[in-house]
Amino acid sequence: MKLVVNVDGGARGNPGPAAIGVVVSDPDGTVLQEIAEGIGLATNNVAEYRALLRGVAAARALGADELEIIGDSELVARQLTGAYRVKHSALKPLHAGVLRALDGLEWQIRTVPRAQNARADTLVNAALDELWRSGCG
Repeated sequence: MKLVVNVDGGARGNPGPAAIGVVVSDPDGTVLQEIAEGIGLATNNVAEYRALLRGVAAARALGADELEIIGDSELVARQLTGAYRVKHSALKPLHAGVLRALDGLEWQIRTVPRAQNARADTLVNAALDELWRSGCG
């Protein structure tokens, strides 16, 4: 079964309080699952990778064997496709973890402008707002 996974991660400060947003839907756009979670202190890039890890896990749990991954991080997309090397030590284990999570799946990743990834971005900001309200931000 093919699923579409929209992912976003963000931090207020870099590093700073960080969160992820994930939307898993079928190819027709029916939303199957949404995730908005704080992940503690992290950089934007770490949050992007953490969102992707969470999204792939959620899609697998729903029975996906094929994924279309959509995000607004050109860095993550290019690192996953091999166009860019992963140089930062904090990203290397996350990159390897994503590749392990994707093993055995057919997948493609593409980047879109933030406005075209609006629901995932909204989920990130909702989780960040909750962190701020709870005094963790």
